[in-house]
Amino acid sequence: MLDRGKSINLYLMDGTASGRIKCSLSNWTGVAYKIPRTELDKCKDREDLKQSGVYFLFGTSDQTGDNVVYIGQAGARKNGEGILFRLQEHKRNPDKDYWTEAIVFTTSNNSFGPTEISYLENRFCNLALEAKRYSVKNGNDPTQGHITEEKESELEEFIDYSKIVMGTLGHKVFERIVPLSLNKTNADDPVVVQETFELRQGSASAKGQRTSDGFVVLRDSIVKLTVAPSCPKHATSARELYSDSIGGDGKLLSDILLRSPAEAACFITGTSISSEIWRTRDGRTIKEVERAED
Repeated sequence: MLDRGKSINLYLMDGTASGRIKCSLSNWTGVAYKIPRTELDKCKDREDLKQSGVYFLFGTSDQTGDNVVYIGQAGARKNGEGILFRLQEHKRNPDKDYWTEAIVFTTSNNSFGPTEISYLENRFCNLALEAKRYSVKNGNDPTQGHITEEKESELEEFIDYSKIVMGTLGHKVFERIVPLSLNKTNADDPVVVQETFELRQGSASAKGQRTSDGFVVLRDSIVKLTVAPSCPKHATSARELYSDSIGGDGKLLSDILLRSPAEAACFITGTSISSEIWRTRDGRTIKEVERAED
């Protein structure tokens, strides 16, 4: 199905892009908030943040520097405690001092019960794990619970809208490094299939694809294990970052996202080299493919 345009309303609650943001989307009962940790106390009078919902705590690992996320749920209580109360608990918890901002999903009509938020927490957690963009801090796999097929369809639609809103608010936590659409071959599907590029030099052998984030080197590509003195610093830094994804034989154990085809070429070959080494099966360079797309 062809994706249609969406109208998203962003309300800058503090008048600045770095402050609190309320987000809604046409024809969607959901409401999302982006709340910096330092602005949490300003939300005390928000009645919809005393409701049930699902929240995400975003930050950076002190040990690895990786992007991290914790995904949780909060149920509304008779004493007015809900999402905001749970966020305040996390702020006081010394074990969760890594997070710098929260993103919250609730509804405009307060329609989430325990079953709904358990299902959403489970699905959001699994989607984040599948995307492999962030290190997910949840210690246990959230319980999905039991729902009817009608309710499942309704919640999956909520999730689809939440993905759009989450990306709009600056976090690609649900987006795979290699989108599934890049590998679609259905002739009836209007999605443009990306070209796959290949690199071969000595013991190095790799395949990669362009994405909106940069260039992805695909799993099972072979990296040259030795690194020449001429290898650019950004490529050697990427090797350190992705060291756990490089097997002892040089084979990549997962897809690797790099900033550009040039960085990817240096990453694979361990030397300074041009992006022109990437070629399609019929011998075209990336520049030649891009010119044909104009």
